[in-house]
Amino acid sequence: MTLRFQADADLNQIIVLAANRREPTLDFQTSVAGGLIGLTDPEVLSRSAQEGRVLVTHDHRTMPQHFSEFISKQTSSGVLIVSQSLPVAAVVEDLLLIHAATEAKDWINRLGYLPV
Repeated sequence: MTLRFQADADLNQIIVLAANRREPTLDFQTSVAGGLIGLTDPEVLSRSAQEGRVLVTHDHRTMPQHFSEFISKQTSSGVLIVSQSLPVAAVVEDLLLIHAATEAKDWINRLGYLPV
């Protein structure tokens, strides 16, 4: 199955726009389109899992703990935590590489970080 991304509300939305512009076949949903605005981390994880999307977030402070708790009870489509200090172009390149080199099943219950 093809890898699909879901932007968290805290993710720089320019990343989503730039990635979608660079690769038109990429399925990277904004937080607004995903209905994530105002939801708690566990709700965001649940919504992303229901949609079968890897959550992309800048939230390195609370998301890892919530992710750990979430996967102890149910299956996640995965989470990718992106450093805010990375240039947008570098993030987009890494996301496109991940999209090209992995499949959705590779991210089940997986927590990853950019930069690697």
